[in-house]
Amino acid sequence: MVPLFFNNAGPSVPGDHYVIDPLERIRITHIEQLIAERRYFILHAPRQTGKTTCLLALMDHLNRQGTHHALYANIEAAQALREDVPQAIRTVCSVIAHRAKTYLKDTRLISYIKDQTFDSPGDALTELLTHWAEISDRPTVLLLDEIDSLVGDSLISVLRQIRAGYAQRPAAFPASLILCGVRDVRDYRIVSRGKDIITGGSAFNIKATSLRLGNFSEAETRAFWQQHTTATGQVFDAAIFAELWADTRGQPWLVNALGYELTRATPHLRDPAVTITREDYRAVREKLIQSRATHLDQLTDKLKEKRVHQVIAAMLSGDDHHDKIPTDDLQYVADLGLIALRPSARITNRIYQETIPRELIWSKQVMITHKQHWYLTAEHRLDMHKLLCAFQQFFREQSASWTERFDYKEAGPQLLLQAFLQRIVNGGGRITREYGLGRKRTDLLVEWPTDEQTGFLGEVQRIVLELKIQYGSLATTLATGLRQTADYAAQCGADTAHLLIFNRRPEVSWDDKIWHQARSQDQRRIEVWGL
Repeated sequence: MVPLFFNNAGPSVPGDHYVIDPLERIRITHIEQLIAERRYFILHAPRQTGKTTCLLALMDHLNRQGTHHALYANIEAAQALREDVPQAIRTVCSVIAHRAKTYLKDTRLISYIKDQTFDSPGDALTELLTHWAEISDRPTVLLLDEIDSLVGDSLISVLRQIRAGYAQRPAAFPASLILCGVRDVRDYRIVSRGKDIITGGSAFNIKATSLRLGNFSEAETRAFWQQHTTATGQVFDAAIFAELWADTRGQPWLVNALGYELTRATPHLRDPAVTITREDYRAVREKLIQSRATHLDQLTDKLKEKRVHQVIAAMLSGDDHHDKIPTDDLQYVADLGLIALRPSARITNRIYQETIPRELIWSKQVMITHKQHWYLTAEHRLDMHKLLCAFQQFFREQSASWTERFDYKEAGPQLLLQAFLQRIVNGGGRITREYGLGRKRTDLLVEWPTDEQTGFLGEVQRIVLELKIQYGSLATTLATGLRQTADYAAQCGADTAHLLIFNRRPEVSWDDKIWHQARSQDQRRIEVWGL
């Protein structure tokens, strides 16, 4: 028998994987109330949050109760058919019929669709669901997963056919129905073949409510990992848990993936007698970010969407004009799991906060030719004065062409510096980033081990860099920036602190933009760099 393990691929299975009770995660008492009231509703959550695991558990729970015939069906297969409505509807009907065989051991729907010509795709799904309800000896409940993977007229047809049968429930249509996807139905912007834009709310106005599947809480995240300790006896350093929470904010795939990398994918940690340390955890975290795993790749692919772009660009640049971003777009990006809106808008967790700018700079970073050894002292410390002088010259010569290559031109200067630093630091140190709407700055903390043998277990050089765009006068920007830099340096326990001020006004000459001076703030020396 394979011991329990952290699941980083596909639905979690109790008995095979460590799990948090999926029925508790979806608030089963509320779901049961909605089903008892014969409601149609939405369950949405970002990708790899546990939606499928929860829906399968719900289906089993309802069927065990004996009051309903509940059926789960993932209709993502119809996505590839796009605007071929007859084939898309045929595929949706086929998936539902075959899942009835799989989960309910009922082959009658397969027999039914074999006799259908699907010449009238506009009511084929309605007729199938009517037939299922009529031949069932209990009220039926349909759980449709990946509904928003469908596009265009295919999605419109599915939504409208469900709406068409709604009034016939429960005798001749499912008594209750759950549509599940990444987005709430209100966020569907469906472009029909006639190029009309139809919102999901208008195509599916029978929705009673929308439920969002949340992440694990901090307590659940800790308890989830402690399941491994209970099962194997292997101990996690208690210092890990605060970082695990900050890094993931309970995002289920991240929590599972980090757990799997630590306990299964790292050879020397497979022995349960070995205590897992914070540095083991940090090494695995960096490995996960650099892996560009499927989950993180899907995440960064969303950055290309216009609605996502304007939100994330404002965060990366510290834009103070974020009040111009439509509220619906902020909510949409939050529904994708990229940002949290409370207490203030921010990237959801620290791993995403690292992944997003790294993904945006990756192709540029590998093209920068500066080598790390040029900026190391004899004591194996980063020579930040030499490094930032080099960046000033690089920025002067290359910024115009390089920032044009960024998809996120609004944050071009900040991203270019991060690409330059990441190229130097990669393989030895690490960079932590803090940014967000209305911050008017980007904070970077560079950590560099001064002993290659002991790494982060030995002495670590800590350098703070505060990045600001000059919008008003230099004096005002400088005064604010010095205070912010000193505060951040004190918070991080930094050895040295640098304030970089980018002047993006084209009428100002490079000779006036490029400068360097030392200032003092709160008894701390701060190196100030003009760019």
